Amino acid sequence: MCSAALSPPAPVSGASYAAAAVTMAHYKAADSKREQFRRYLEKSGVLDTLTKVLVALYEEPEKPNSALDFLKHHLGAATPENPEIELLRLELAEMKEKYEAIVEENKKLKTKLAQYEPPQEEKRAE
Repeated sequence: MCSAALSPPAPVSGASYAAAAVTMAHYKAADSKREQFRRYLEKSGVLDTLTKVLVALYEEPEKPNSALDFLKHHLGAATPENPEIELLRLELAEMKEKYEAIVEENKKLKTKLAQYEPPQEEKRAE
């Protein structure tokens, strides 16, 4: 038998083990952060929404000139409303109602006023 084939492993210094351990810890930390971020995106519905929009783009018979514009358009429609925008819409609806009520009141007051004022021709004759 040949003894050269069964040579003992080369000695490794403690520094090499430490460097390997630090490198492994770095990869595990990076993987852990990636996994946490992936779970965050999944919980918040981002992955599902992106998947749906990308599938819609894939299934589009005539591909748009700008895929980015397609994504922006479809993501904008898929996102929930900003609460501030919703409050402004409610305020606008209230203001429209008040405006209509005031216009109606103005018509009634003009009609009432017309009953007590002489016609325009009589005013000029005086």
